[in-house]
Amino acid sequence: MITTTGLTKVYRSRGREVTALDGVDLHVREGEVYGVIGQSGAGKSSLIRCINLLERPTSGTVTVAGQDLTALAGRGPRAGRELRQARSRIGMVFQHFNLLSSRTVQDNVELPLEILGKSGKERSRKALELLDLVGLADKAKSYPAQLSGGQKQRVGIARALAGDPKVLLSDEATSALDPETTRSILQLLRDLNRQLGLTVLLITHEMDVVKSICDSAALMERGRVVESGTVGELLATPGSELAAALFPVGGEASADDRTVLDVTFHGETATQPVISQLSRTYNIDISILGAAIDTVGGLQIGRMRIELPGRYEDNVVPVGFLREQGLQVDVVDPVNAENAENAEESVNAGDAGDAAEGKRSALVKEGAE
Repeated sequence: MITTTGLTKVYRSRGREVTALDGVDLHVREGEVYGVIGQSGAGKSSLIRCINLLERPTSGTVTVAGQDLTALAGRGPRAGRELRQARSRIGMVFQHFNLLSSRTVQDNVELPLEILGKSGKERSRKALELLDLVGLADKAKSYPAQLSGGQKQRVGIARALAGDPKVLLSDEATSALDPETTRSILQLLRDLNRQLGLTVLLITHEMDVVKSICDSAALMERGRVVESGTVGELLATPGSELAAALFPVGGEASADDRTVLDVTFHGETATQPVISQLSRTYNIDISILGAAIDTVGGLQIGRMRIELPGRYEDNVVPVGFLREQGLQVDVVDPVNAENAENAEESVNAGDAGDAAEGKRSALVKEGAE
């Protein structure tokens, strides 16, 4: 639904150049909620403003619903009309609401319809339908100053939907709201995504936003996308910065001769007693150093940091057991991580096959004794 290819934006001022976007490739599938996350200055807002061509990209392409918007920019009156028409199918929700204080709530929602040349009767009908959709039917005649922050943002969302868009862009739409109101606005966006089949692209610096409603996510740093994928794919990617930020766990080894592992649970594995099974099967004392678990997309997902006695080469079989259960296992300690890589290469080459089986037998026998 939304694709950017090699998207670059360079701002020039007083002889200086600042690269806000540096070759951004992004693909948002139809009907998904996609989150772009990053710190201030990462290029998130420039990205979203280039997608709807509020900012003209310096180079690269933006395609929305199969139409190359960058090809329409600056190409004469006809292309200009086509670009305006294409923009009308892209709704935009702003951080600070951007409502007109002199207009009623209903009049604010009707504004895009006025620009599109709709009749007064049609504007009124559509605006009231949208206000009912966002839960503000009783506020149609109120003014923005009479509304709470959450209500103002709901008006902003209703206004963004006035043109029946296929895509909804949200630029830090919840950052000015309190936590409870944020949750209600995020739930509204998810409900609209499902009810209307909207594709939602949201910009945020809050990991909880991604965790709450996003199907996929991208991490931006210094104008580049450094990671992207579905939430499930990111959690299954060794060393993923996004996965670590979404489900942060801490804790260090209690001694040098210990193996510290980050174990990622998702899908059915999140509800299985895998750690207790490991402890019983191999008679191992396991220390839990940290854990984080939450529900994402209706599924329980989490990460746990555990400590096993002995170095990695002593724990090849237990680690194999965890991976056989469908878990993502990452070695935390750099020295042990190097040992793990060497050990796994040896196992894959067949050199350690007999040794691993012997280790398994010895552990089982020791546990029985």
